[in-house]
Amino acid sequence: MRRYGKHTDEDDIRTRPNRKGNRPRTNIRPKHEDAAEGMVLTVDRGRLTCLVEGRTVLAMKARELGRKAAVVGDRVALVGDLSGRKDTLARIVRIEARTSVLRRTADDDDPYERVVVANADQLAIVTALADPEPRPRLIDRCLVAAYDGGLDPLLVLTKSDLAPPGKLLDLYGDLDIPHVVTSRLELEEGAAADRVREHLADKVTAFVGHSGVGKTTLVNALVPEDRRRMTGHVNAVTGRGRHTTTSALALPLGDADGWVVDTPGVRSFGLAHIDPSRVIHAFPDLEPGTEGCPRACSHDEPDCALDEWVTEGHADPARLYSLRRLLATRERRDGD
Repeated sequence: MRRYGKHTDEDDIRTRPNRKGNRPRTNIRPKHEDAAEGMVLTVDRGRLTCLVEGRTVLAMKARELGRKAAVVGDRVALVGDLSGRKDTLARIVRIEARTSVLRRTADDDDPYERVVVANADQLAIVTALADPEPRPRLIDRCLVAAYDGGLDPLLVLTKSDLAPPGKLLDLYGDLDIPHVVTSRLELEEGAAADRVREHLADKVTAFVGHSGVGKTTLVNALVPEDRRRMTGHVNAVTGRGRHTTTSALALPLGDADGWVVDTPGVRSFGLAHIDPSRVIHAFPDLEPGTEGCPRACSHDEPDCALDEWVTEGHADPARLYSLRRLLATRERRDGD
């Protein structure tokens, strides 16, 4: 082993050469204080279309953001070429804090949650009353995801000319969810879109529903100047529709000063990421009764304090039943 004396020369010190010839890394990152504000409209294979000062700009995520991904609805900060001209590309350098998040997993055993939309005010759950048949368990799951993510739910029932809405509405009457019932004729004539539009003004609304229920057709009627792809058909054998929307897309509502976010049709809505303790916040009449619950109470067990709270007359028993039905839907399959 080579030993150095008291008077070593720097030339004697071995250093590892930097074969790449680049500068050494630093933890200091630019603050981008002059970055422009924008909103993500859609994401396609790593390229994000953003609205910046009234024009659409194509951008990519900056490397410094790491694995953090931007989704439709995100408020972001951008630098680079913001002209929006063809063959130009900006960089997203910051993703602002989100006010709400609509998330789902592929199924209840999937630990990986997917953020569908950020910063939406409302979740419009679109379901057909027939052709295909309504799936209450899927509606329940969407409601749980809305309550958990901080979105207000809205029920949009289509094809009322094929089946009456009364039975399905009775199932959700105790939840006080606003609803709109439409028919195919009303949709064609524009009356249905007008009624739905009344619930969308000044809000960012994400539309969700399984294929074939008329979700994209409704969005086309709401935003006719920016129509989506050709709508699909319902398979006569399986009762399932063909996907016509392949990626989430935010569209301006026009004179109503709001945004519509059309999302891909879903066949399942996993809730593996849901914390039951957050769902109770959507039931303000029941929430005070949880103060006496045991730690980590599921609100559907023998020691749950909500039973006594309701028995004492502080809340309607139907509300407690609705809460427990929504929480229990995490343990059921969508098609049940």
